[in-house]
Amino acid sequence: MRHKKYRKLAGFTMIELMAVLIILGLLFAVVARSYVGHTDRARVITTMANLKQLHQAVQQFKMDTGRYPTEEEGLRALIEQPPDVQGWQPGGYLETSKLPADGWGREFIYQLYPESGKPFVIKSLGADGQEGGEGYDADLLSTDAVVPQEAPSR
Repeated sequence: MRHKKYRKLAGFTMIELMAVLIILGLLFAVVARSYVGHTDRARVITTMANLKQLHQAVQQFKMDTGRYPTEEEGLRALIEQPPDVQGWQPGGYLETSKLPADGWGREFIYQLYPESGKPFVIKSLGADGQEGGEGYDADLLSTDAVVPQEAPSR
């Protein structure tokens, strides 16, 4: 008799199992929603860091060679020496032998003398891969990623 009573108490009812599944589902939904927001933000941060690195590399290329890479050479001139360039830094201008991609896995776009009046710009088309956009779909520009250095105050 004692054995039967113990058997009855061991185990979960269907209602208890359903309650646990509902709670786990709600927790998963909250975590997934939070994770998606952080993923998009991380992609923008990664893209901006890569834009800053590429912008500085193009500036160093200009200092060493006396000119910016042409649009035909593009950013590839940072890792492979163009044939007619003198003063190119041996090993290139990036720490890797591969050009970085934006946070969405697409190549950056290099333009000489864009409409902004700057000597060059490197851009990512954002999450949607289209010109323009808002929020995570907005274009990201290297000129926005570079913080101008201030002269030391005296």
